[in-house]
Amino acid sequence: MMQWHWNFPITQKYDEDVGREIIKSEVASMENKEECKPCPEGQMRKDGKCVMPEVTFTAFVMSLNTSTLFHLGEISDPVTGEKNQDLVLAKHTIDILKVLEEKTRGNLSTEEQDLLKHVLYDLKMRYVAKAAPNK
Repeated sequence: MMQWHWNFPITQKYDEDVGREIIKSEVASMENKEECKPCPEGQMRKDGKCVMPEVTFTAFVMSLNTSTLFHLGEISDPVTGEKNQDLVLAKHTIDILKVLEEKTRGNLSTEEQDLLKHVLYDLKMRYVAKAAPNK
C-alpha cells in the first residue's frame, strides 16, 4: 500500500526510524525552498524562482497603454478604487508611444507594428473624447 506524506508518495520500505528521518529531511527541504512561498505582486515563478515577467516590445507597449488609460480616468486606482483624470500625463504618454512608433519604423514585426498602430489610434480617440469641451 502506498502512503502519502506532504503530497509525495512514500514508495520504498525503510526502517521506521530511518524513514522518519528521510521524511523530516524532505519536508524541511520543501519548507525552506522559495518555491513554497507565493511570489510578490507583479512577479511570476520561473524555474522555481520569483522573477519579473519578460520584457518584450508588446509588454512595453501594453504597459504604456495601461498608464494612458489610467491617466484618462478609464482605469481605477488599485489602492483607492477612484478614477482620476490627468490629461497632461495622458497626452505625454501618447506622445511617447508616437515617438516609439517613429523610431522603430522598419524594425518591428508585423504583429508589433499593428499592435502599436491600433493602441495609438485607440488612445488618441479616447483622449480627443475626454479633452473635447462638452457640447
